[in-house]
Amino acid sequence: MNKSPRLIEWLPRLGEAQVLCVGDVMLDRFVYGEVERISPEAPIPVLRITRQDVTVGGAGNVARNLSALGASVRLFGVVGDDAEGAELRAVLADDAAITLALFTGPSRPTTVKTRYIAGVQQLLRTDEEDLDAMPQALLGQLSEELSKEISSGAYGALVLSDYGKGLLRESLINQAVAAATAAGVPVIVDPKGTDYGRYRGAGVLTPNRRELAEATRLAVDTDTDVETAARALLKDYGVSAVVATRGAQGMAVVTADDCAHLPALAREVFDVSGAGDTVVATLAAGLATGLALTDAAQLANVAAGIVVAKVGTAIVRPDELGDALGGGPGPGAKFLQRNALMERVAMWRARGLLVGFTNGCFDLVHPGHVSLIEQASAACDRLIVALNDDASVARLKGEGRPVQPELARGQVIASLSGVDAVVLFGEDTPRELIEEVRPDVLVKGADYAAEDVVGGDFVSGYGGRVVLANLVDGFSTTDTISRISD
Repeated sequence: MNKSPRLIEWLPRLGEAQVLCVGDVMLDRFVYGEVERISPEAPIPVLRITRQDVTVGGAGNVARNLSALGASVRLFGVVGDDAEGAELRAVLADDAAITLALFTGPSRPTTVKTRYIAGVQQLLRTDEEDLDAMPQALLGQLSEELSKEISSGAYGALVLSDYGKGLLRESLINQAVAAATAAGVPVIVDPKGTDYGRYRGAGVLTPNRRELAEATRLAVDTDTDVETAARALLKDYGVSAVVATRGAQGMAVVTADDCAHLPALAREVFDVSGAGDTVVATLAAGLATGLALTDAAQLANVAAGIVVAKVGTAIVRPDELGDALGGGPGPGAKFLQRNALMERVAMWRARGLLVGFTNGCFDLVHPGHVSLIEQASAACDRLIVALNDDASVARLKGEGRPVQPELARGQVIASLSGVDAVVLFGEDTPRELIEEVRPDVLVKGADYAAEDVVGGDFVSGYGGRVVLANLVDGFSTTDTISRISD
């Protein structure tokens, strides 16, 4: 897309957003594997499982997306008194930007969705859930606590994330919308079902194309159709705006006085799981910090284009938004925490790209380092450079090392054109990280024998390659430091 300096400049403000999120939370499991044969028992593929991931979906994924954008979020929801509920809490507890107001429903299980995926193709999804009405006493307690939070004046937006699992009953919604209206807090609703009467008076509804058609019983084939259907929602339910997501046709932003059609921005679509959550979260973060609705929707449209190119219930970070808006990757876009690195690796693998890995201290970068990275980059499609953190450099190299702190070393390495990601590790060797990443290509300098490369046996064991890069004579960080000292 064309550059948007105004939106790029706004991105740091998303970190000031404070958002309330209430809705159906669920545990999302992703079981990945390979299909190499058809079962002899039935005409179905046999999935050989290679790994499993777990994350949080529904309103929990909205909260994760808000956190990834830099916002602070308080999440209200209900989980079961079971192992899955404990696991869901544990996943969210790892995110310091999310505070939890999760109530326990002792008579109902935690909702769990499990997806089985071969390559980038989803084969099957299983749902474990109870759709019976939640106890009124539990809903009343949650609603009372939510109203107090809304009225506190601490929050810039309220998200109602409805997945039809029984939490967002009309009474709870009405009380929340009334409290938000009194406090001047915009309400963004991700709706479900066909009866939008329960969302009456909310600020923004975000139906997808199918939901818009079902709720209005109108055609939604053309831009004009979508605008007509959206205006029917404005009239019938007293909402301020409709932001309709239309897949390959983009997004429509409709208010009483205006209508804007935003084109779809995704170049590749691998998985739409949770894309609606990303749209809602980005809208909420933008509105919470004072961004105009159409601009917030434009930002959400960009975020949607990014997230559908990832696999699984994914999130979008400000550096990715900045890059997509035409501002370039920006400082730190390649310098990643481990969880962000694994998201990026999953996205690369979904595109069929070869992932390479090399590591070192890279204390004072010299031509030998540059040559190593150039050779490593040439051996793969995407290169990860794992960097010893300061503590591990000191253990390996002794007193006075590193000369450059880890942040400076990481920024230098990330600035090299052949590097796609930089990550720190604190262990004496990178083996643990190698086992987590499972690179297709492991690169080390030719001063090592192949059998001595840390992690080489592991990589070779699943069919990966170990590449020994040619060395550039006459360059050594230790020798350079010694000459400076002399």
